[in-house]
Amino acid sequence: MMEEWAALQNWLQSFADNPESLLMAFSLLVGTTILLLLLAGYYLFTGLTDPLRKRVSAVTGNAQPNLKVIRANSALDGLIESIGGKLVIKQGTKRRKIETLLVQAGFREEGALKTYLGITLGSMLIAPLVTFGAFLVVPAIPAADAATYALFAFGVGAILPERLLNKLVQRRQTRIRRGMPDAMDLLVICTEAGLGLNGAIARVGKELALSHPDLADELAQFPLQTRAGMDTRAALKDLVDRTGLDEIQSLVALLLQGMRFGSSIGESLRIFASELRTKRLQQAEERAGKIGTLIIFPVVLFIMPSFLLAILGPVVISTLKAL
Repeated sequence: MMEEWAALQNWLQSFADNPESLLMAFSLLVGTTILLLLLAGYYLFTGLTDPLRKRVSAVTGNAQPNLKVIRANSALDGLIESIGGKLVIKQGTKRRKIETLLVQAGFREEGALKTYLGITLGSMLIAPLVTFGAFLVVPAIPAADAATYALFAFGVGAILPERLLNKLVQRRQTRIRRGMPDAMDLLVICTEAGLGLNGAIARVGKELALSHPDLADELAQFPLQTRAGMDTRAALKDLVDRTGLDEIQSLVALLLQGMRFGSSIGESLRIFASELRTKRLQQAEERAGKIGTLIIFPVVLFIMPSFLLAILGPVVISTLKAL
């Protein structure tokens, strides 16, 4: 392994010492940059400004953004999509994973995947260009390391969008999880008041629109899907796929069990809501218990030096003057 790394370093050094090789590499980089920038611009433009998607959203009031719109792709559109898919998302499983993450992050529009592809291509280009620009602007940096750092920057630019997307998914799941106990209490009240499952979930979604908008948005999709002809069980499973939360999965399993055996779900929902509140209280107590440990670092790094300086500073100054 060390021998291969040493051989790679020697090859990079000989490549950097040859001006013709550097010029050819720079020309290839510029050509690839122009091509990928055009692809990134295409994906961003078609993802953000799809006229058909805007028209459908305007007609439906943006009520069902997760339903896919069937549209005819032109030959150029299909060619660019195939090139972009090979450059960024080659495997079908990887593509489905990205689509699932986009839906769980709240990006359910038709052009969400294209926008993601455009951002990924743009970050893959900007990072190496910024690296080469730094090597050109700062003469102190050795030019022989430019290719290595540019390759590293290219990898970072390819990974960073997915990392950010995962972070957005985690934050949205946290917001949905916080609203689950309140939603369960309202759902218990609605079911005990005589509302059916569709009406109860729709009512809860309306009531939570201000306090928990993410959860309200997900719950609002269920009655719309059932009205559009989707089976209730399929709509509930789609709710689990859109959120990716264990709490939602447990709730759906509870509802499906009640629908299967024909039993009353009011008492089961009440117990489930109590368990969610207990779980949220335990999580809050766990975070509160960690405060004592987490506060040590800012105290040692920021508060303690200032305190020692205020206490020992005059003593040190007096001692130095006495000497």
